[in-house]
Amino acid sequence: MKEKMFNWKAVVILVMIVMLINIAPYAYAQSPIKLVIDGKTIAADPEAFIKNDRTMVPLRVIAEELDADVKWDNENRTVLISKGDLHVNLPIDSHLIEYTIDNETIYNLSDVAPLINEDRTFVPIRIVSNALGVGIEWDNDKRAVIIDSSEKSEIEPFFDIEISSVKSGQVITGTTTLSTTIGSVPNNATEIKYLLLDKNTKKGFIVAEGNSLNSSYKWIPSMEDEGEKILVAAIYDENGNFLAGDSIPVKVDIAPEIKLTGLNEGALVTADSVPLGADLNFSAAYVKYEIINPDTDAYYISSGLDPLGGFTMVPVMEDNGNMSLRVIAYDMSGNAYYGNYVNVKVDVDRYLYIGGITSGQTIDGSVTLKTSRNFNVSETEYIAVDAKTGAETVLYKAGYGNYSWFPGPEMAGSKLMYVRVKDALGNTYTSNTVQVNVVATPKILLQSVGPGQVVTSTFNLNIKSNITPESVKYILTNLNTGKSTVLTGASYTPNSQDAGSWSLRAEAVFNGKTLFTEEVKFTIFTDKLYTALPIVAKDQFLGFASNLAVEAKNRTGMSAALQTAQAILETGWGQSVPVDKYTGQLSNNLFGIKGTASAGSVTSNTWEEYNGVSFRIDAEFRAYNNPSESWNDHKELLLTKERYAPFRAVMFDGTQGAWALRRCGYATDSSYAIKLIDIMNRYDLRELDKVGI
Repeated sequence: MKEKMFNWKAVVILVMIVMLINIAPYAYAQSPIKLVIDGKTIAADPEAFIKNDRTMVPLRVIAEELDADVKWDNENRTVLISKGDLHVNLPIDSHLIEYTIDNETIYNLSDVAPLINEDRTFVPIRIVSNALGVGIEWDNDKRAVIIDSSEKSEIEPFFDIEISSVKSGQVITGTTTLSTTIGSVPNNATEIKYLLLDKNTKKGFIVAEGNSLNSSYKWIPSMEDEGEKILVAAIYDENGNFLAGDSIPVKVDIAPEIKLTGLNEGALVTADSVPLGADLNFSAAYVKYEIINPDTDAYYISSGLDPLGGFTMVPVMEDNGNMSLRVIAYDMSGNAYYGNYVNVKVDVDRYLYIGGITSGQTIDGSVTLKTSRNFNVSETEYIAVDAKTGAETVLYKAGYGNYSWFPGPEMAGSKLMYVRVKDALGNTYTSNTVQVNVVATPKILLQSVGPGQVVTSTFNLNIKSNITPESVKYILTNLNTGKSTVLTGASYTPNSQDAGSWSLRAEAVFNGKTLFTEEVKFTIFTDKLYTALPIVAKDQFLGFASNLAVEAKNRTGMSAALQTAQAILETGWGQSVPVDKYTGQLSNNLFGIKGTASAGSVTSNTWEEYNGVSFRIDAEFRAYNNPSESWNDHKELLLTKERYAPFRAVMFDGTQGAWALRRCGYATDSSYAIKLIDIMNRYDLRELDKVGI
């Protein structure tokens, strides 16, 4: 009986403990925060609360108690407060606060942004003090916000941080240094960004950024930045959370300065080449170099070039005399801004050289003869002179151009090579001579297929030779069976039974001897081949790509405009994504990166050259489980490879980033950056890079 009583009491105690645990959170919860205005406790629904160690109070309740006018701008999600000569603009979820006092506007940044809670606007209590000019204090014991309208307060910044290189209201006319004085560095601070925001929308663009908080940064404004703006210096942690900052009003009114570098006014140009450059005080989409000969009215203008990349002028004899040069810079809209002419004198000596060979070279194969000159010609001849007999042989005659010379046995021996030209007036000029030793072993080179080529259709049977063979035959060998076949005719068309691994060689008879080409191994494939596929419908690709780009921009800081333009250019608006040519597997590879990825690889085509003939071979391209993996892999490539370090310094800006990619060797296409900039401009992709604070 005692045993049973003991168990019952244990159960009762256990139940009481559980009840106490459940009641405890309510019994010991902190009491509600009180609002006391001029000694009167004000009821607020919903009540004030704590966020990030800041007391958030309901703005309208307090403002109306203090006879301030509060309005809600639904379109811009902004609260407008007015009291006397003071007007305050509070964008929801923005750290930026705009105060207008006696028609003078100043800006401030709060540590906690105003927010909406149960359809009411809540702000940190210091914003109330700044906005309404009243005394406010926090009574921790009573958990009360005490507001005293009889006490006057000045607008106080939230942070001990100040933009030091630019003054409030300063007019920005060109390249500007940005630096910030930081009294107390916030905990976990890892990055500083300078933002240029529109005065009305409070949205804009990053104009400089870096991981060194105390360093100075160069801001090169663009013409698109002009107008009344807000310059913000913002400090963030590694997760992109805002920690502290400063903001001031500025006006961007660029006075364009475009200077040609490399030549000074009145210079005498005698060099064969002159490196030129552009010195601009604003960020241009591209530049062009204009060259005029006022004596002859000869005119030249370059294509669109990298504003930081330079240009090499190669003066020719026809330029001798006066010359005027200048740089023309273009903004994103294609508007031109002209630099001043630099007037120089050109006095270059005539030169003519034969190239493609070097003195003392032994030639036992094919070489390409070239001409280097600085005057216009109407006729070009490449000539070989026998060093023993002095006999001349004209190897090639044309208006101009290079010549592929494959000397035969008849040319064996020591030769003096030169080029002879005629100018537009019929005057003849000869180059220096270059002595070479011609061996000229009889040779034949196969030009039908290349090593590793995958043949899917008819190919021609050709050789390149330095002799005239008496006969030529082509031997096709099945590498699986070892069986060989002599091909006849000028071409060969594989059939379905030919699928597999093969080799091809040619044999030629010359002077009773048999010459052989290299045996070239290749593959014949006769089944269905798959070609590139669309990733989405063309009219959906812009939205598809921009969503991925914005997500990546928020994570990495890389311009979403540039990312989107790259995807458009690389995939032809998403309509040409690599697939495995044999299986049809879609790679989801949006940037044509070779190698292996999460879904392995797909086999596609790339170009090679063999014996002067271009052909396609198989290459492995990365395959992904979905397009997002491809997108992230591409960003990882740009963010980690050492060669792209210069790109990372400007990757927040689409235009500067496009040119930096080109300088880093991302693409061999000399027009790659111009194409990206055109896409960004044409489809207004810069909007994707807009930010707030």
